[in-house]
Amino acid sequence: MPLHIDTPLLESRALSAHSGRAVWLKMDALQPSGSFKLRGIGAACEVHAGRGARRFVSSSGGNAGISAAHAGRRLGVPVVVVVPETTSQRARELLRLEQAEVIVHGASWQEANELALTMLDEHDAFLHPFDDPLVWEGHATLVDEVARAGLRPDAVVLSVGGGGLLSGVVAGMRRHGWEDVPVVAVETGGAASLHRSLAAGRRVSLEAITSIATSLGAKQVCEQAFRLAREHPLESVVVSDRDAARACLRLLDEQRVLVEPACGAALAVAYDTHPALADCHSVLVVVCGGVTATLPQLQGWAE
Repeated sequence: MPLHIDTPLLESRALSAHSGRAVWLKMDALQPSGSFKLRGIGAACEVHAGRGARRFVSSSGGNAGISAAHAGRRLGVPVVVVVPETTSQRARELLRLEQAEVIVHGASWQEANELALTMLDEHDAFLHPFDDPLVWEGHATLVDEVARAGLRPDAVVLSVGGGGLLSGVVAGMRRHGWEDVPVVAVETGGAASLHRSLAAGRRVSLEAITSIATSLGAKQVCEQAFRLAREHPLESVVVSDRDAARACLRLLDEQRVLVEPACGAALAVAYDTHPALADCHSVLVVVCGGVTATLPQLQGWAE
């Protein structure tokens, strides 16, 4: 049995009535680890455990590490997660709840990642939070579930950080013949590495992450995601932190599920009926989840 679960596919009546089109929510916030990350990270952990790994080492701003810790606990493999100083106290507590060893290092994920790579020996498996074919293949199962449910949307809306979700979703779309279905790739201002890269025609690295959506805080999108963003029909959209936080609060009111601003970015496009969705009769929004934000934080950010 895989470590992730099949998550509900729900039509949001509130969003559908508001936008005049059918809006479907893929509720990956309901994964056991609290985010879609368990699909890819869990799949990678299972492969590495099968190959005899005695320890998992991960670098993460929060959700990928929590998924690695959850997977390691269930597989009986010790986990070390290196997090940057920007990682919230709540995320650190959740990592320890999953019995992971937590090391805090650096001002950004890149610095935490550099330390994690120096810790590896021949018995360890390194779990990259987004740049790994095993992770992409795990994330592609999200599209498998939507296709099995009989839905073929006119557009797929998802948030982009390092690009692991985008890479996996496009892979899943291709194997189901959805090559003509566009992706609306959403980032927040202050974490928009994909948007900047597409505008420049090459991958660029942000000088700093200034968004509250720290789970989108990769300074540079992975090469696979950048390549797919130029091959597959895709529109890059940037929303404000405030709109992302407000979208989280609206989802909480309507679906009784709390997510973080990294997920709220994609939801904001649906709530604001963005022009990217103008010609769509049905839209799939990936509710990717995230467990690093609290309700008081969201309320403060939204205000």
